[in-house]
Amino acid sequence: LVPGADPSARQLCFAWGPAEVLVCETLFGRAGAGTAARALTGSVAGAGEGAPNSSRVFVVRKDQDIYIQTLRKLFNESHGIFMGLQRSEEELAGKSRKAQLVQVSKNYRSVIRACMEDMHQAAVSTRDPALQGQYSTQVSILSAMELIWNLCEILFVEAAAAGPLLLRLLDWVRLHVCDVDSMVREVLSSESPSKHKLFWNVVDVFVLQGRMDEARHLLSKEATANPTSMNMYKILDDLMKKMPVPSLGNTQTLTELELKWQHWHEECQRYLQDGTFASNPHMESICKILLGDEDAILEKKELMTTWYHFLVTRLLYSHPTVKPLELRFYAQSSMDLFLGGESSPEPLDMILMAAFEFEMHQVIKECSIVLSNWWFVAHLTDLLDHCKLLQSHNLYFGSNMREFLLLEYASGLFSHHSLWQLGVDYFDHCPEYGRVYLELHIERIPLSTEQKALKVLRICEQRQMHEQVRSICKIMAMKALRNNRLGSALSWSIRAKDAAFATLISDRFLKDYCERGCFSDLDLIDNLGPSMLLSDRLTFLGKYREFHRLYGEKRFPEAARLLLTLMTAHIAPCSFWMTLLTDALPLLEQKEVIFSAEQTYELMRCLEDLTAGNPDKQKFQDDDVETTKVEMLRLALARNLARVIVKEGTVEGS
Repeated sequence: LVPGADPSARQLCFAWGPAEVLVCETLFGRAGAGTAARALTGSVAGAGEGAPNSSRVFVVRKDQDIYIQTLRKLFNESHGIFMGLQRSEEELAGKSRKAQLVQVSKNYRSVIRACMEDMHQAAVSTRDPALQGQYSTQVSILSAMELIWNLCEILFVEAAAAGPLLLRLLDWVRLHVCDVDSMVREVLSSESPSKHKLFWNVVDVFVLQGRMDEARHLLSKEATANPTSMNMYKILDDLMKKMPVPSLGNTQTLTELELKWQHWHEECQRYLQDGTFASNPHMESICKILLGDEDAILEKKELMTTWYHFLVTRLLYSHPTVKPLELRFYAQSSMDLFLGGESSPEPLDMILMAAFEFEMHQVIKECSIVLSNWWFVAHLTDLLDHCKLLQSHNLYFGSNMREFLLLEYASGLFSHHSLWQLGVDYFDHCPEYGRVYLELHIERIPLSTEQKALKVLRICEQRQMHEQVRSICKIMAMKALRNNRLGSALSWSIRAKDAAFATLISDRFLKDYCERGCFSDLDLIDNLGPSMLLSDRLTFLGKYREFHRLYGEKRFPEAARLLLTLMTAHIAPCSFWMTLLTDALPLLEQKEVIFSAEQTYELMRCLEDLTAGNPDKQKFQDDDVETTKVEMLRLALARNLARVIVKEGTVEGS
């Protein structure tokens, strides 16, 4: 796991994450655990390898493919196809539904192929040997994925019947066995193709793949170049032209096809026995292939390259009306004949064999083991589930196979800094455990920016995930508070509906006001609206700011009433009473009487309660500034009361 680790000299420590594990090796004995812990948190991660007490930290990811940039297209575009399949509520019946599912399958394959071509271009353009090797490996993996998917599409999704089945398998081989394409291009681009040393190899390839028109075209060049072989060419050309093949349009029955094929087969046999092609070994070999002679076909083993190419060629010339359920017998014998005990089957061979045996669950199991990520099995299983082919297979621990694989795939996506957004939709379409998984994973998303936090929050709010909404808001509020961004912190705490935290931040606002003499984030405080009712302290903050606004607009009577209400309603913190009373001073000193006698008595009572009920009364009395404030307030209140009594007495007398 750790390159160059020596278990006898070092110990390993590790810490699990949601989708990865940090592994640290250290030289220390008992002290090693603490050092490793520091290394895992990054404090010694930068230590050089040559240092005597160095520690190295390795990140072991469970789904490394998620981080390959060139595979982003695969994940992003297949997500759109997946979502389209889930949204197709109208379950079309019969042929229409099957055509829709086949098209979805082809869309998935086109994404795999596009990604493979991009990867191939990247491998060609890079000069880094390590990167080139990585890209080439990915091209091979994507090629195998498309090969398997295409076969599953033919056998399971389209469920091709006898006749059309062979045509689909021929297309499958032609598309995926591309090793001979360069040879074909080389021969066809030469000045005299018939004299090229690989000419007959190319003709054989066309015949082995059932590409009769191309094979006949090349043979015509041979006939032109060698007039002596004209008669043989015409007979062989006629045989190839008349070869019966299944049709996709159901224009003939299987019985009619079998009768035509039998007559054609007997004609080929007659020409071979008559020695018509005896003077030309190449044409004789082609005639034997047309007769389905296994030895003759196996002689071209190097041109076919794979046992499944041999299987399809064998079926084409010996059993063109093969039924789907008969494939398993031909597939097994073809693999045995082709490999001939010289080599053992590769994992890809076993997957294809499982598909030919119609063992869907075995295909999915083998792919899960062999392939490097969950993308393939998750999307293929989902498609097969929509084809109603996996309904009977439930897992022992509750969820069905489709949901289990989608959960695994989406969990991997959540370890990526941006692909996690795709994972949300996959979880949404897992009816049993999807929401639980989403709740657990979304809490682990690093909220590195406010924009990202808002994105996560919107996802949670759309799904009524109230607990996660509160958690995210609290985290962001705490971050903002640590950075002394009080407005942002208050906004997040209101969104979280956290009364205790809103009270704490309101106290910080009031403390800042006492120190600086003005409020920050006025726009937020001015527009609290009903949110201010979340806590008494927040209500006080909003109303106190409203008092300042009324005072600034010279609406003194309203400001005075609000100030008195704040004191008598007991929602203001006791520590803030002196500030409120001090704010009353300018109103008491106005030329026009603002406070009535009753209001003045209330202010006097508040002042006496403050001075008499203060636990630090002695300290309060020793503070010259506070004493001066109290004296000024008492004088202003007495003067205001006298003015009020005179004014009210004058009004009553008149």
